[in-house]
Parts: sequence; C-alpha cells; structure tokens
Amino acid sequence: MPKSWKRLAIDTATDYVYLSLIENDREKENIIKSGNRDHSVTTIPLMAELLERNGWKLNELDEIIVGIGPGSYTGVRIGVTIAKMIGYLNHIKVSAVSSLALLASGSEAKIIVPLIDARRQNAFIAAFKQNNGKLEYMKPDCLANKEEFLDGMKPMDYEVVDSGKYNIEKIITSGLLISIENIHELVPNYLQMTEAERNIQQ
Repeated sequence: MPKSWKRLAIDTATDYVYLSLIENDREKENIIKSGNRDHSVTTIPLMAELLERNGWKLNELDEIIVGIGPGSYTGVRIGVTIAKMIGYLNHIKVSAVSSLALLASGSEAKIIVPLIDARRQNAFIAAFKQNNGKLEYMKPDCLANKEEFLDGMKPMDYEVVDSGKYNIEKIITSGLLISIENIHELVPNYLQMTEAERNIQQ
C-alpha cells in the first residue's frame, strides 16, 4: 500500500491562527483560533495539540504549507519562521501560499475579494474568480485604499471576505501553492514597509 502524503498548513497573517492537517489532499482536521496578538505563544502549542490528537509526528510530515502574507507584520513573520524551522530541521518540503488566497478559499462566490485591514482606509486586498471550485487570480495581492479598490470592481457582483473558514483542499486543487526550493529564500510577503523602514527614509 503506497504511503499517504501528509501535510501541515499554517497561517498566522490575520487575527486568527489557522492550522490544518491534510492527508492525500483531504483535510483531516483544522484549528482556527482567534488570538490577542499572542500568535507567538499559542501557535506551536496548538500545533502540537493538533498533531497529537491525530497521532502524527513532525518527522512524519511530507510537506509544510505556510501562508506568507500579506497581513500583520508580526503575525506573518511568526508563521513563516515556524515553517522554516520545521522544514529545515526535519528536511521537509515547504510550500508557500498567499494568505489572501486562503481567505478567499472559504467562499463559494464566483468573484471573491479577500481583504485584511491595514488601517488608514487601506487594506491588503486581491480579487479571485472561482469556476467549478477552483480559484484563479483576477487582481494580484496588493496594498490599496479599500474603497478605491472596490470601486474598481464595479459593476461586477462580488463577495468581500475578511474572516471565516479556509478551504485548504481548494487551495491545493487550484494550483496556488508555490514550492520553495531553497528554504533560506522563504520570506514573508509584507507588501509594505515596517515602521522602522519608514523612519529611516524620513
């Protein structure tokens, strides 16, 4: 009997920690837990709990899927750091995916606009079209004024998604995973300068 393909998905780019175990492209169980800016202390214990409950061990994983943002600067960094650490230490394949694509995956609408608030009327935002349960980009991830972006979507009928469940199976079948060949080249997609970087330029 062929060995099953075991994946762990991680995303910490929003106010929620998302963790999922996938076996042969089918999700076994997930955790979506609201955080209080404490992803750095909750993500690994939640991951350990999820693995133990399903009888999986880290060194049995075949692939790590990680949301690389855009989103919260600290949140994105936490998820990417955990994925790099697990992948490097256990020689596990790592694949990246847009955190906005993950947000969009939970919707069944034909046109989906996932967004993550970036303050000052701005948002990390993108647009996807969905056909037969597969997602395809219409507009790439960007940092934009939310109202201007949505005005640009008119007169199309679309659904805005800023929270909710993820459908990791849809992400896999839509071909939205990016295989990371060199783990050291895995970096977050911040889409904006940090406050320190802005201060340097002033």
